[in-house]
Amino acid sequence: MATQSPMLDLYRESETALHPYGDPARGLLVPMVHEHVELEYAAIRKGCGLVDMPQRGTIEATGTDRLAFLNNLITQELKNLEPMRSVRSFWLNRKGRIEADLRLCDTGERAIVDVDALVAAKTAEALAEFVFAEDVTLTDASESMHRLALHGPRAAQVVMAVADTDEHVALEPGRAMTVMVRGARVLLEREDSAGEVGLVLTMRTEHARAVYDALAGVEGVRPCGWMAYNIARIEAGWPLFQIDFNNDNLPAETGVLKDRVSFTKGCYLGQEVVARMQSLGKPKQVLVGLRLGAGQDARLPEERAAIYPEVDSEKSIGTVTSSTIAPMLSASPVALAQVRTAHAEAGTTLYVEAEGERVAFEVQPQLAFWSAEPARQ
Repeated sequence: MATQSPMLDLYRESETALHPYGDPARGLLVPMVHEHVELEYAAIRKGCGLVDMPQRGTIEATGTDRLAFLNNLITQELKNLEPMRSVRSFWLNRKGRIEADLRLCDTGERAIVDVDALVAAKTAEALAEFVFAEDVTLTDASESMHRLALHGPRAAQVVMAVADTDEHVALEPGRAMTVMVRGARVLLEREDSAGEVGLVLTMRTEHARAVYDALAGVEGVRPCGWMAYNIARIEAGWPLFQIDFNNDNLPAETGVLKDRVSFTKGCYLGQEVVARMQSLGKPKQVLVGLRLGAGQDARLPEERAAIYPEVDSEKSIGTVTSSTIAPMLSASPVALAQVRTAHAEAGTTLYVEAEGERVAFEVQPQLAFWSAEPARQ
């Protein structure tokens, strides 16, 4: 049985729409819609949306050798990682395929690793198998730690409204700090996954409800479910592990290779495969952004919809991984998709199964369809 959100009783009382995350047999429920998707999405773009994240797990690494140990195993360079700075990385198997997508922040005392809740225990156990004589302890802390997020141009002001500190919250992306909220120590990390200022808050599970209530009580804050956040993160071109890429994929196929992998560090598990793929230059497939072609009817493809090089082609060359109607693009359908590299060049027209027809979509030059430029503070 998966660890549920500390707010689950609140959601049931308010009749919040809930949905299983991943395998329904695991029983992990995620809030999908609190009231109205449109209002929740608007809060992310115009004010501040409060997002509960029970689908995120936590691995805690302690000991003086924690960073040196992890540096030998994951794809990102940790050798000179400063305290209170976050980096994203992959944990690979020996064949170079992705076992977990991580965000790691070292506080100076411990490393806090954000990972998909359904692979947290497995990842912690797999990493621990490599401990020999190093001073490092790896713990699946998913039950004892919980994560919330604030997305929107007012995110920093909202934290300031509830934090027991006079310190100004103005984090650069990838930076972190600790604040006290209702007596709870909260790790605050900047990650703009929805195209606006994004602040991820990690705290002890027993304090999560008090922190959630404090944030939700700030004027202009609206609790947002997965559906509103999903629209915003697709617009922002932010792919997710287990949705847009998974453990069948190589890092070069994810669209976020440069963000997760260092090509100047030493060896790590799966490094030979990653280096070989980099030298070859072209993986078999790659994640791309697709936008509805000019003059096409606004039909939305579903996840796993087939993609073809020509309107009458018989053989598929890719599949849709995420899709949405993008409010910031005049309600144009957009999608993230895994397609054969030979068809992934920007400007290429591809045909996607959408609402019973094959509709022309154009490959975009980058994954992001929209973002606040510069990110609003």
